[in-house]
Formats: sequence, C-alpha cells, structure tokens
Amino acid sequence: MDTADRLELTTRHTQEAVTEDELEALLAEDDPSAYIGLAPTGEMHIGHLTTIRKLADLLKADIGVTVLVADLHAHLDDEKSPFDLLDARSAYYEETIRGMIEAAGEDPDDVSFVRGTEFQLNEEYTLEMYRMAAETTLARARRAGSEVVRESDSPNLGGLLYPLMQSLDVDALDADIAYGGVDQRGIYMLAREILPDHGGESPICLFAPLLSGLSGGKISASDDASKVNLNDSPDEVIAKISDAYCTMGDVEDNGVLEYLQYLVFPILDEHGEDFVVERPEEYGGNLVYEDYGSLEADFVSEELHPADLKPAVGIAISEIIDPIRKRLDDQPELLAAAYPEKYGDR
Repeated sequence: MDTADRLELTTRHTQEAVTEDELEALLAEDDPSAYIGLAPTGEMHIGHLTTIRKLADLLKADIGVTVLVADLHAHLDDEKSPFDLLDARSAYYEETIRGMIEAAGEDPDDVSFVRGTEFQLNEEYTLEMYRMAAETTLARARRAGSEVVRESDSPNLGGLLYPLMQSLDVDALDADIAYGGVDQRGIYMLAREILPDHGGESPICLFAPLLSGLSGGKISASDDASKVNLNDSPDEVIAKISDAYCTMGDVEDNGVLEYLQYLVFPILDEHGEDFVVERPEEYGGNLVYEDYGSLEADFVSEELHPADLKPAVGIAISEIIDPIRKRLDDQPELLAAAYPEKYGDR
C-alpha cells in the first residue's frame, strides 16, 4: 500500500490531523504506531463505537495500534470510577472494545491492550510527572483538560494531574500518533508542547468528531434516550432511533445522520453492501444508497422522509451492535461487577 492510500485510510471520517504533513511523512516510513486511551467510567455506548471503529482503518493502513484502558485516569477525574471498581470496569471496557473492533471487521488480537496501572506507577514515569507538575501552571493544566475533566470552581488535584499523565502516556507507549475524540485536543496540544522537554517527541494527533446525541446536543451519560447502549435489545435500539431528533431536511445536530455517516456506511462499505430504505410503492418504493453523500442529499431535498429513514437506521445499528450485544450477554458477570448498582441483582 502506498503512502497516499495509507493517508486516505488514516484520515477518512476524522475531523482533524495535527499535522497532515507530519502524518504523511510518518506514513512513508515503516511500522508507525498509534494509541487511543479510554478511561473506564460509565457504560460504553454507540458514541464509543464510532470512535473505536476507526481503529479498523488504522490497522488496514499497517499502523500498530495500542488501546490504553486508563484505569487511574478514571479515578483521578473526580472519582468517576470508585477505586474498588477499577479492575472490574477495566475488564468490561477491554472486552467491549474487543467486541467493537471485531464488529468493525478486524481481529482484536491485532491490537495491544494495556492498563495505566501497568506503567504509570513506575519510578521513571512518576519522576517525569513530578517534573511536569513543577513546570506547568494551574491555568495551563485546567485549560488543557477543560473539555475532558469534570470542572468546578475548586477542582480536585487529580483532575489537574490528568492532562500531564495523558501527555506522558504518549511517550511511555512509544506512540507516533495520539488518536481520540476532538475533546482531547487541548491535552494533546499540551503534549506536543511539553514532551520534547521530557525525553519524548511531539505526537502527531488524529481527532475524531464528537457526534450528537439522539435527543439533540451532546450525548449524555445520564440521558438514556440520547444514546444507544451496546447491550440494548433490537427493540430498544429501534425505539430509540424512532424517537430521535431528526427534523426533515436539517442536518445540524442530527445524530441519526451522523451515525449513518461515521458508523453505518463505513461498516457497510467494508462488506460491500448498500443501505436500503424500504418504502411502500405508493410513496416511490425502496431507496438504495451506495454512499452517505447521496443519502444526505435526498434528506436535505426532502426526497427522503425521517419516517422512512429511521426504521432502516434502527435495524442497521442493531445489526452492527449485535455481536457486541451477544458478547456482553454471554458474560453478564462483567456488567454486574463493573456496575453493581444497575446490574448486580440480575
């Protein structure tokens, strides 16, 4: 595969590469590596799946991929995960991410998994963290983590260490590319700035867009209607999509369209399949789409009505998460241990 093809695979369906010139030069070399870090806090949902699906593209582009299950980060961020649940939630996250990678058409065994506690307690790592803490102002740390870490007028110290540790993770994992949602941008810009003074190199950064929730606005962990959970039943998925915000002709904050663009069509493309919207003959019959752009054009022109689109999207998403759902259903102890208040009595 030539450099141009690798670059197209690496950047497609992303929001930004910092910088694309650096990325292109990297891809002209052998054995580049990328990492993504996820803190095991709340249950994983369709928003995570759109981000993790991108790992399939990186693997196809012959980029080595490491997934960091950032257990310590999950506790440092305002104790979103209690310390005694870190192991259980880390196990649930790893197993679920493996299922996502498989659902995207790649072998999860081709991905390296590591937990933060496996290296973030090492003497060398800890010493560099102290050095960074001594050199980084409170304002700079807060600004870097403002889109990621829960903020307040009187923040806990853990949330301020979070971006410093995430910057160090890039070097500790020997990653050329730091990949994550665009909400991570502030942290990785900090990493590009300070890592060269701490024995590392400025990482190339690849950012996925943050997609809208199904009820409009951002996905909310506390609003079940705003997201599809990965263990939702087919009926639950279809019902959530049916109730989703999807105003005729409007693409802004439209989670239904965004999940088509960043999840459904990329996976259908991998399988060489089209997206079919079933309609009665009296309303023009079925519509068949080979690509997202054609579907969006019909939606904007009002040729495609939300009432026809939503059922097809619900079925498609349910089929995509089906192997993940089965993986979790076959291991109920994972969710019960990770989230005992919700699943412990089942």
